[in-house]
Amino acid sequence: MPRTSMKLGMAAKLAVAAAAAGIAVAACGPVQMGAAATLGSQRISAAQLSAQVSNLNAGYQKYKTKIQLQYPADQMTQQALGWLVRFRVRDRMAQREHITVTAGDAQRALAAITAQIKQGGGNATLPMLAVANGLPPDLISDLGRYQAIQDKLISRLDGGQLPSGQAAQQTLQAQFTAAQCRASKSLSIKINPQFGELDYSQLSVLPAPPSLSASEPSASPSASPSAKPRLTPPC
Repeated sequence: MPRTSMKLGMAAKLAVAAAAAGIAVAACGPVQMGAAATLGSQRISAAQLSAQVSNLNAGYQKYKTKIQLQYPADQMTQQALGWLVRFRVRDRMAQREHITVTAGDAQRALAAITAQIKQGGGNATLPMLAVANGLPPDLISDLGRYQAIQDKLISRLDGGQLPSGQAAQQTLQAQFTAAQCRASKSLSIKINPQFGELDYSQLSVLPAPPSLSASEPSASPSASPSAKPRLTPPC
């Protein structure tokens, strides 16, 4: 099985979709003033997030007749913040796993994604699919590094040869997911409640749920428990 046929991250969804990822608001410890999120000693400023939302929206205005968003248009803020968080988590994972990625590695990873898109047929481009999946187009270079880190860790975990059996593939994915979860947990991420909350199950930022008063009904009992976001790390 070609290595590019098994992508375990959001980058794969960009390529395969052609037609997309956590910590909840912390009850203790305030988010730094002016920060959309804090990750360890790092911060994503509200101004930085605003700039990326503007970039994502500009991409949408450019491609809206050619793409279908994989998220509600009014959740561009959460989508952009989700990607900014993912990139920092992936960098933390590289640090913990002693993985080094060069500019050439990132470029090759992007080339592989682009090749997958072309193999899928159609006229979609990487920038189009980035917008469709909530990635601001000017962060596509970051996507290359994100994917290259993933590829290197997978290569280490599988010894350079992807397993063909389903059980072995599931084991490999579980190992990768666990490494990513530990990296996320180590950052003690806090999301500003103004922008939402981070779901560990997908490493995605969700709109904060509306607060309910005592007189208001609780969530619909028909909602599936499996659909509930995981607001604490499972590792």
